[in-house]
Amino acid sequence: MTEELNFKAICDMAINICNVSEDDLFSKTRKRNIQSIRAAISYIATTEEKISRNVIAKILNRDRASTYHYEKKHKNDYFTSRLYRNTFNKIYKAYKDIDESKKVFIDKDYMKSFLLKRGVKEKLNAEVKLEIRSGNVKCFIKTDYFDFSNQVEIITLALKNYHHTIKIK
Repeated sequence: MTEELNFKAICDMAINICNVSEDDLFSKTRKRNIQSIRAAISYIATTEEKISRNVIAKILNRDRASTYHYEKKHKNDYFTSRLYRNTFNKIYKAYKDIDESKKVFIDKDYMKSFLLKRGVKEKLNAEVKLEIRSGNVKCFIKTDYFDFSNQVEIITLALKNYHHTIKIK
């Protein structure tokens, strides 16, 4: 999945687990419980998923400096704020449960053949390369400008039970 889709999935999980509305999470509200959720998902996204701060800031409707603030304050807030600690633990446990249930590939050739058997099509005259990573393995799918978004959708569906990232090269 792309960084944006990965982060949106983490946000959706937090919305469901913490029983808040999407509007609240992405609004400018400064309610402490909402701030705790934002800080927790931002910290998880940057440390666990290595998601870009720009992506996190864009989706949360914040500036990039907020993501640095969340990371810097995490340790102190975890030890001093019961609300933040409980929120973080609840979200992190759910994140780990989902993350550990997903599989990874250990061979790039197998991953590529797996994708091709599930409807992914490669173009000979590639204008765009899709880099798919799963675990320590990566493979490339060559496509063109007209079809790459369709191929990303097919790859995402094929790898829904696999831990993966997709980057457009």
